[in-house]
Amino acid sequence: MSTVKATSNNKKTPAVSGTNTAGGIGVSGTSSEWQGVHGESTDQVGVYGVSQNFIGVWGESKSTGQSGVYGLSQKWHGVHGESTDQAGVVGVSQNFVGVWGESKNAGQAGIYGKGTLAARFDGDVEVTGDIRLLNADVAEDFSVSDVDVEDGTVMIFNSEGLLTECIAAYDKKVAGVISGAGNYKPGMILDNANKDKNRKPVALIGKVYCKADADFNAIEIGDLLTTSSTKGHAMKAMDPLRAFGTVIGKALKPLASGKGLIPVLISLQ
Repeated sequence: MSTVKATSNNKKTPAVSGTNTAGGIGVSGTSSEWQGVHGESTDQVGVYGVSQNFIGVWGESKSTGQSGVYGLSQKWHGVHGESTDQAGVVGVSQNFVGVWGESKNAGQAGIYGKGTLAARFDGDVEVTGDIRLLNADVAEDFSVSDVDVEDGTVMIFNSEGLLTECIAAYDKKVAGVISGAGNYKPGMILDNANKDKNRKPVALIGKVYCKADADFNAIEIGDLLTTSSTKGHAMKAMDPLRAFGTVIGKALKPLASGKGLIPVLISLQ
């Protein structure tokens, strides 16, 4: 049974509000058998916690089968946590899942993360279903000689092992195409832990937009592409003997003449 019960009829006014100006806890609730703090809302947030220097909402359960934090809302967030310095929401469990997210709507995610870095896992990740990547290619970061090189550029290795724009036809030092041009973005980037700014993702598998020059020969769908003497551009591979080891991939759209960006299915060979 609740020892404190408060009701508010104004959706902008909380039923219970606690403030601690000395740096301590604003509201604390403890129960030996049920919820320490219970918040429920039919229109807004059930429990809302804000902290400037620590955790917005902290919930802990030492009983197997019970939740550390439980929030219920009919129309908005069940639990909302916000912090300018630490974690917005922390879930800790001794015997079960720290944070559990479940959606009964097939089109909605059980857990949703948003941000420049939407999620980070410090440890192994197990997935029993499919992993669906909504973007186009698998890329890997490489160090480049010019950080301002454009997406879609055809790159080769130079004598120092850095990537630079191709300048010769049928170059066996070809590395691939800088990912991210057009409406194709990398779905996965390997070797991305190094935060050196002089690195760019190069498409290894999948579809990527690539700079191409069709003034050498018109490019048709299915044509193999290789490096050209036009800086940073691919061209149609006409010589099978020279093409071996220099092929970038297959053209997915034609280019009758001139220079342009075309989608390519990466197939380095």
